[in-house]
Amino acid sequence: MSSRRTAAIAGSLVAASFSVVVILSGTAGAEDEGPASSKGGKAVDEAPAGVRLTTLLPEKISVDNGSEKTALTATVKNEGNKDSGKIQLLVVGFDGLTVKNVQGCSPIAENNLPEGSNSGFSCPVGNLAAGKSKSYAVDATYDLGKTGKICLPVRAGDGKKTFWQQGPVPFGTTNPSPDAPATPLLLGTDNEPVSPGRPDSPGGEELPRTGPARDLLPLGAAGASLLAAGAAGMWWCRPRPARQEI
Repeated sequence: MSSRRTAAIAGSLVAASFSVVVILSGTAGAEDEGPASSKGGKAVDEAPAGVRLTTLLPEKISVDNGSEKTALTATVKNEGNKDSGKIQLLVVGFDGLTVKNVQGCSPIAENNLPEGSNSGFSCPVGNLAAGKSKSYAVDATYDLGKTGKICLPVRAGDGKKTFWQQGPVPFGTTNPSPDAPATPLLLGTDNEPVSPGRPDSPGGEELPRTGPARDLLPLGAAGASLLAAGAAGMWWCRPRPARQEI
């Protein structure tokens, strides 16, 4: 076998191996988030006839224990049979979950953030055709020493109505692993942070409180109260009254 043919075969094998690695890596990344879910979502103001807006979040995310970085996908979907008209999606972080960037979206000014939130981005979805969806890549950090929640309101383009809101819904784990490279968090699960100085005994101390007095409710009870209250509970993630349109 000539050296030229040998080199060509070796090159093909390397290329094939690289392709397999890329495919496997891509698959693993996709599996990290698990299936998408509208858990914690509720319709608020009545949408136009024929329009049914919802949002989706991954069932599972993974937080790097060193950098506290995480990434997820936020999706808005029109499950109706008519176009939505101009709408916008907000991606808002609470407590230990801080939204750092949302691809194609603009940060919400601090004085316009919903009460109790620490960060947020506004995404001008525009007109969403019937049966279509639009997804946004979200970069965030999660302080595993705290609880963390995310909120996805879908509003009219002028901001006067909120057609749908998912959350504030928690991501968390009841079995933290501080020595692992990363911690998987599940949607709709209240986080039990590792107690300072006692990595072997999570939940040994009262959870840190970063929000106003309403956070004195256990997170599970707070989430249930939000859903039971319906539109009356939307102040959890509703923009401040004195705000400019974004």
